[in-house]
Amino acid sequence: MKAILHCDRKWGIGRNNDLMFSLPADMKFFRETTRGKVVIMGSNTLISLPNEKPLKNRTNIVLWPGGDKSRALADGFIMADDMEEFKAEIRKYPADDVFVIGGAMMYRTMLPYCSEALITKVDADGGAEVFFENLDRAEGWRLVEQSEPLDDNGYTIRFCRYVNDGVKAL
Repeated sequence: MKAILHCDRKWGIGRNNDLMFSLPADMKFFRETTRGKVVIMGSNTLISLPNEKPLKNRTNIVLWPGGDKSRALADGFIMADDMEEFKAEIRKYPADDVFVIGGAMMYRTMLPYCSEALITKVDADGGAEVFFENLDRAEGWRLVEQSEPLDDNGYTIRFCRYVNDGVKAL
């Protein structure tokens, strides 16, 4: 399993249940990386998506305690009521095909099970309200790849890949 996200220079990932930056190159990377794969998220992340609908061309698994199962069926996503059911759904897929896409609590909960984190670092302060763990200081995590800086809609970004040397089994 992998985490995928963009963060600001303070490891901020969101504000008002939304992204802080409009980054076309980052969105293209996200689409190309996750297309045909499995994305996992919390209910707030699903609600933050366009029209509150799951992402197309992906299997969407949403942890939503007390959520409306008929909505999940109608909208075409898998809903789990609790963490045990959520993990059981995730285990049905190859780990390399599963991507954690948010929100902050989901990242915090699932990060120990991630073998990699694909992070687009934005050299700006987005005024974040929620943050991702600083992997440069996190035990067991190390930066293994980093792109040259590039401009994305007026922001300088770098695509980074971190690996987790202490990944836990799901």
